[in-house]
Amino acid sequence: MLTPDELRARVEKYLDGLELAREVGALDEAMRYALAGGGKRIRPLLCLATAEAAGGDVEVALPAAAALELVHSFSLVHDDLPALDDDEERRGRPTAHVRFGEAHAILAGDALLAEAFSLALRYPGNEIARELARATSGMIGGQFLDVDGGSPERAELNRLKTGRLFEASVACGLFAAHLPADEHEPWRAFGADYGFLYQVVDDLLDRDGYAEELGEERTRALAAQAEDATRARLLELPADASVLQELVEEVSARVP
Repeated sequence: MLTPDELRARVEKYLDGLELAREVGALDEAMRYALAGGGKRIRPLLCLATAEAAGGDVEVALPAAAALELVHSFSLVHDDLPALDDDEERRGRPTAHVRFGEAHAILAGDALLAEAFSLALRYPGNEIARELARATSGMIGGQFLDVDGGSPERAELNRLKTGRLFEASVACGLFAAHLPADEHEPWRAFGADYGFLYQVVDDLLDRDGYAEELGEERTRALAAQAEDATRARLLELPADASVLQELVEEVSARVP
């Protein structure tokens, strides 16, 4: 089985060689800028590692993995806009709307989402595209809860805004590996718990979300509980989950 670093290299190579639609013209510069933002590629890694653990071929799963990263990149471009989070920097460089202007950033985000579905629709059947669509709707619903001005329950907001795409990352890997849908439940449960762990650790690092609501000590305890739950899910998988376990360890190692 391929290591996380080997999988990451496959993802980077695939994204570097990705051909975008001719119709986007010069907008491709803003799209590639957003896509090459220096992220850890966790979602495509989850997809590829899941596909391989379920008996599938990493090469077959690569378009689905790339589609997940494009959806993630779309969400970041739009989240950073002045109308939403109004962030001027991401990962040590200007956000897309600062670098290219708001109009270009909005269109680049839209185009990334369209390209994601173009990749997802390369597969026979509609399972991966449908999974991606539902995850995207969940993300948008979570973002709406975040900006609507109410007081959304933190767990529900995170389940939609962050967790839904993590669960979809696992599910897309399973569909790429042709695992029957009635065998997906323990894998999806792992994906959901992994997403929760990832969010709690992010909140600790950024000192917001749970860390702001609960305080650092209680959030550390929550992260430890989430890690235990995620590791327990791995034991329920009817497969060699060693690479997925490494991905869990990567997240846990980020706890400050």
